[in-house]
Amino acid sequence: MVLRAAARVLRGASVPTVRAGAALAGVSALLAGYNLATVRRLPPPGAAVLEPVTVCVPARDEVALLPRLITDLRAQTGVPRMRVLILDDASTDGTEEAARRAAGGDPRITVLRSDREPPPGWTGKAAACARLAELADSPVLVFLDADVRLAPGAVAAAVTALRADHLGLLSPWPHQLAGTCYEALLQPLLVWSWGSTLPVRLAERGLRTSTALGCGQFLVMDTAAYRAAGGHEVVAASATEDIDLARALRRAGHRTAVAAAGPHARTRMYRGAAALDAGYTRWLWSAYGGSPAAAIAVGAVAAIAYELPPLAALLARGPARRAGAAGYALAVTARLLARTLDTGRRPAPADVASALAHPLAIAAYARLSVRSHRAKARDQLRWKDRTLTERS
Repeated sequence: MVLRAAARVLRGASVPTVRAGAALAGVSALLAGYNLATVRRLPPPGAAVLEPVTVCVPARDEVALLPRLITDLRAQTGVPRMRVLILDDASTDGTEEAARRAAGGDPRITVLRSDREPPPGWTGKAAACARLAELADSPVLVFLDADVRLAPGAVAAAVTALRADHLGLLSPWPHQLAGTCYEALLQPLLVWSWGSTLPVRLAERGLRTSTALGCGQFLVMDTAAYRAAGGHEVVAASATEDIDLARALRRAGHRTAVAAAGPHARTRMYRGAAALDAGYTRWLWSAYGGSPAAAIAVGAVAAIAYELPPLAALLARGPARRAGAAGYALAVTARLLARTLDTGRRPAPADVASALAHPLAIAAYARLSVRSHRAKARDQLRWKDRTLTERS
């Protein structure tokens, strides 16, 4: 029945429409190839970073993951003047105790505890990051999520890249790991979303806020630029504080950039379908300026580019089928190129399988976008047992 309905839709769709979808997929493949060739990468280990660096780690209910990051931080090389500040943000699972055990008395590491709820109009993460930044007195700030894993030279490489390119903010993009089929289907969309739509290095030449990128799992900032831009106070209520921080720095006149950090950093952002759905629901409403109409428009374009061509390849005939097959192949190519940018290596068989299922990923993304906008409209947005509210 579903296939019959799809066939009727395809019969109503003109060959030019299918070709337009294939052309859009082709543009995404070209952009993904350009970015794979040109996006900056964190450098290999080199000279030590001699200036002081403060690593800030906000953590809420991260007893299982935070000790692993602390172990990685203790093993960092090339940053002899590194200081680590960890804030247990009112955890209920023993995060503080686990962090202190993992720190093992290392004098570089300070573990703090806060039982205060974030002020009205602040997300918990933004409030925790702001407090950590207040305690830092170094010229470089590094913000890390507790679920990130680091190679020994990751912090030094990131700070070196920040300084070499005279940036206010550098966002090293960790390799996104997936432990389930659902994660493997959706998580590659994160890097694909910008890797196949934006000529990154060209966009980084200017200060246009609409092209700013950021990944809050790993952010490196010049402290003076961060403070001049207003710090986390200007993104207090943001559902995507990473991107909004990059925009704030650009508004303050500081350049920002993203760097592929696959060999240096990796993370499994969500563990399982329920956590992934909850995580995407938390922030997807804010995409495209938070406008439902814009989200619908983007969803319609995505359907033409990534849903219509494979359906035409499967169910249409003649020129429409050929155009559909070409469009589907180009979409799969774009996804594989973006995945290579993310991982820093050739696609594995699992990457190929998830790329072939790209139309299903786009459909799942659309479902989560609707769910996020509905939760926002009903004031039902929550994350880590906290209600997310607008700043007053």
